[in-house]
Amino acid sequence: MLETLPEDFDSVLLIMAHPDDPEYGVAAAVARWLAAGKRVGYVLASRGEAGISGLPPAESARVREEEQRRACAAIGVADLVFLDEPDGSIMYSRELRTAIAHEIRRFRPEVVVLLNFHETFGGRFPNSADHRHLGLAAFDAVADAGNEWIVPGERYQGVKYILEYGTEPTHVVDVAGHVDTAVRSLMAHEQYLAALSDAPIEEQARAQIERATSVEGHDTPHLAVRLYG
Repeated sequence: MLETLPEDFDSVLLIMAHPDDPEYGVAAAVARWLAAGKRVGYVLASRGEAGISGLPPAESARVREEEQRRACAAIGVADLVFLDEPDGSIMYSRELRTAIAHEIRRFRPEVVVLLNFHETFGGRFPNSADHRHLGLAAFDAVADAGNEWIVPGERYQGVKYILEYGTEPTHVVDVAGHVDTAVRSLMAHEQYLAALSDAPIEEQARAQIERATSVEGHDTPHLAVRLYG
């Protein structure tokens, strides 16, 4: 059985590629952390402008930003930053690492949470280039934030743990009692979810969160993550 994640931290920064990435599972842990009084912020690389088939990018960006703000409000996250990287074409670069390092220095998290940045999900399904490039840049930016010779400015070395969701896990977070909040947060992405399936929005959201919080060996909801550090 996987170990329980230590909770000896007070601040968490999620760094992900698109609107809705935080809501596809990690939101259940976010709800737990917020309920415990921890400070949580989101940094999203893009506004999701390429994410809704048939909807022009400028309109999609507007819709998805609004939906992400509603998702944050539903769960209680007040700190949301968009880096305005191009959806679908995010590239690993020095500039991206630097932008993320500045956000880490600004927010000063003890924990950084990333989405799977490896080639596949479950060893079978190809992961998007955006997830891979953004995740690896964020992983490296944690060290960059601690080195003023790599990124000029006051160094920040307070990150104790990096967590990665969606890859081979090492630890679990007990999210019993927080599933409904996570479902409401994902449901805020109404137009995005409607474009994915004809199924009712709540049905889609609940099925996704229940899958994400079903971990072998646990009868109650848990979220499985990989811990670095």
